[in-house]
Amino acid sequence: MTLKVGVIGTGMIGRDHIRRLTEVVSGAEVVAVSDANEVVAKEVAAGLPAATVHATGEELIADDRVEAVVVCSWGPTHEQYVVASIEAGKPVFCEKPLASTTEACQRIMAAELAGGRRLVQVGFMRRYDAPYRALKQAIDSGVVGAPLIYYSGHRNPSVPEHYTRDMAIVDTAVHDFDVTRWLLGEELTAIRVLAGKPNRHGGELLDPLLMVLESSSGVLVTVETSVNIRYGYDIRGEVVGEEGTAALADTGQVVLRRANSAGVAVPEDWRERFVLAYDVEFQEWINEVTGGRTLTGPSSWDGYAAQVVCDAGVRSLHEGDRVEIALGTRPALYS
Repeated sequence: MTLKVGVIGTGMIGRDHIRRLTEVVSGAEVVAVSDANEVVAKEVAAGLPAATVHATGEELIADDRVEAVVVCSWGPTHEQYVVASIEAGKPVFCEKPLASTTEACQRIMAAELAGGRRLVQVGFMRRYDAPYRALKQAIDSGVVGAPLIYYSGHRNPSVPEHYTRDMAIVDTAVHDFDVTRWLLGEELTAIRVLAGKPNRHGGELLDPLLMVLESSSGVLVTVETSVNIRYGYDIRGEVVGEEGTAALADTGQVVLRRANSAGVAVPEDWRERFVLAYDVEFQEWINEVTGGRTLTGPSSWDGYAAQVVCDAGVRSLHEGDRVEIALGTRPALYS
């Protein structure tokens, strides 16, 4: 069975996912595209023999040929397209964020709960990364004992001019928040954001940031964001347990020793580091949708929880205080 997919948003990430759906994974065909810039949408569709260009995302969702929807548009538009997909009864893969406000995430969950089944998956791709999955297995197996501290690091060589102070939390650290919840299997309950000596390459940004979070069982979590560190794209993760530690490691790398030094290549950007995770993410989503199985990937609740943590982090950044995180009761649909 081939899943007929419509893609809303044909910018950089949208085009990359279209390439993935048409050239990398199996079981999917892109039959419709839409973008706020119709010229760009038509350029993308020209390379897709079966694709129709729709003027709006709503028209794409209503297309009878479209069986599932991928949302890659600007964040503030996510709510309208995800809710429309839910109301149409069509599975929808939404790139992060699920929505740009906590209230919008709650409305998405309300629409999904009204239908009584999961239709939404959020694009938190780190859960599909082989090293992260190995780290999750190590934690769940108990080999290092109960987790006590989790260190997370997110480093970029640079960021674009439109990058703002708050984006270090809502655009960068949001991945760390989600993967921490997934690794530990529990919610985050408080956050404090600290800004110290600034990187001279960061301009007016408060960079780097150190975030200290607490989990429901008392695990301490630190998240470092350094987005102008120049040397490369570097993702760190280490859990300290009662009986040992487990950390992410560079896999499949050649260690080069020369000139009294040893080292491995550092990825240039997020696409290079997580390309395989994106592939696995989409293949598993396609398999579950076409097989009629319950979605097991990041849910609307996960998107909501990440947004609430981001909101608390932004408040802490601006106020300088520890901020408690209140999620409310998780609906049974997302258990």
